Amino acid sequence: RYFEDFKNAGADIITVHLEASPNLHRSLQKIKDLGMKAGVAINPHSNIMLVEDVLEIADLVLVMSVNPGFGGQSFIERTYEKLKTLQNLLKSQGVNPYVEVDGGVGLNNASKLIAAGANVLVSGSAVFKAKEPIEYIGKMMDA
Repeated sequence: RYFEDFKNAGADIITVHLEASPNLHRSLQKIKDLGMKAGVAINPHSNIMLVEDVLEIADLVLVMSVNPGFGGQSFIERTYEKLKTLQNLLKSQGVNPYVEVDGGVGLNNASKLIAAGANVLVSGSAVFKAKEPIEYIGKMMDA
């Protein structure tokens, strides 16, 4: 409902939580119709297969690896399994959206997440708690 406002404010990609949108396909299509990239986010407790029907129009799939709401939570290990399942879905459909992971991401798991299929990592608390945030980001990029 606010997609046009976000576009007018300069957004070029909008990600919608699967669990918050009863008409997810329509929402993603509206975003794309406005000339932006469309992403779908999925919470840790939701089955990754729920994104299957929108992969053909999604430019990004965001796999939440903590429960949304606040930073500093522990990474949910089941995320690796979800990423592997997602990779199989993407291959079977012949699509290649960005695969993003957000929550509990740091140097301790970045390379394993990339190996599991992620190509975008969000690292908030780990970066901002680091003594040298810029150096930390550099190390993450080398992961």
